[in-house]
Amino acid sequence: MGKATRVVEQGIKASRAPALARAELLSKVARSRLEDELEKALERKPATEGKLAGALRAVAPLSPHLRASMAEAAAVMLRRGSLGREIYAACMRAVAEGGDAQTASLVRTALSHDEAGGAPALAAAALCRDTSLAGLLGKVAASRQSHVAFGAETARVVRIESNGAHLTSLAPMIKESHRISLCVEVFVPLARAGAAPIAIAPALSVLRGAERHLGRWLVLAEVATKAGDGAPLAEAKTKMSNGPSSSRGAWALVAWALEESLARHRRQPAPPPPDVRPTVELVARLSDRPSSDRDLGFLFRIAAANGAGARPMLDAVVKQGPLNDETGVRAAMFLARDHGRDDLRVGIHQIATGARRDDLRGFATAALWDVGARDEARVLADELLTSKNVSNVAWASLVRAAALSGSGDDVASEMNYRWIQLGWLE
Repeated sequence: MGKATRVVEQGIKASRAPALARAELLSKVARSRLEDELEKALERKPATEGKLAGALRAVAPLSPHLRASMAEAAAVMLRRGSLGREIYAACMRAVAEGGDAQTASLVRTALSHDEAGGAPALAAAALCRDTSLAGLLGKVAASRQSHVAFGAETARVVRIESNGAHLTSLAPMIKESHRISLCVEVFVPLARAGAAPIAIAPALSVLRGAERHLGRWLVLAEVATKAGDGAPLAEAKTKMSNGPSSSRGAWALVAWALEESLARHRRQPAPPPPDVRPTVELVARLSDRPSSDRDLGFLFRIAAANGAGARPMLDAVVKQGPLNDETGVRAAMFLARDHGRDDLRVGIHQIATGARRDDLRGFATAALWDVGARDEARVLADELLTSKNVSNVAWASLVRAAALSGSGDDVASEMNYRWIQLGWLE
């Protein structure tokens, strides 16, 4: 196995000379800094590895050259057996999502390791269309470890190499701890991606039937709904009308989220959010993260859709004190952009230019870009490229790339926020 991995490393190094200029949106300064941090992390695990991994994950789409370095790093960690590292997960996922030529070699080597290289390798296999992986995935799908077999069979279904029958037979064997990890590490990325084949739906129905956490239920339902299964949306609508009164508001938001996800996938106008006033407890229940994380991501999903029900909670967040954390800056961004709170735009600018919370400067700069202060954000991004804080470098790079590409997409998106600011790497 070690020899095979070294061959992969050599092949990756030999492929590092593709024509990079065509798609390179990452500055040489930022790329050199991130590659240097990556090299140091291979020598000694940093205390803030999650933040570095998240920064790499977010900016990797901007740079084929950086992804080539990440492929080399993944090969090194495969050789060492360091598959629990956050850097490993970020590198495997980013290289696969970039559709790079190195993906098949990396995944092939990873699948030969214990537990098939872990969830990052199985998720990468689902994205890789190289037919040479089919036989190896089939062997892993026959593993005695049901969660490993389930991950591999999910990849086979997504790759249209299986009719889903084996996946459905495995689903009842998945115990709760593995269902949680599969949801976060395999199905959250699938929910973000394009539609999976309808063959995946029966197995997801089994998992939803065992799932007590509403946010994880929603992730599984989103994958199934985009695949063409109408059952999750029908169930949510039934429960929002006929379920216990205490849960009807939550189910109304679930039904809306499924309709919104499907509309986005079909590039159709999304329906407006229901007139449900969110609370901290409610949005935590609707997050795919454990409720103990108190993740407010669903609040900002409603806010991004300009839902009127989000405004009181956004106001409550910023009234708790000055903008001294990520949640406050994020709430201020929506209030400034969509509700005319120019005073909060000033507050975001003060965070972006101040030194009191250096770890928030990059995120505040991205928020400035999203509220429309683009000239200011662009100037600040240039300054932050040399920041000691790697998260600031990542946010600055995304702002610069948005300016170069002219895309109308938000920079401070939910996905980038999770990766860079929180270090959640799915």
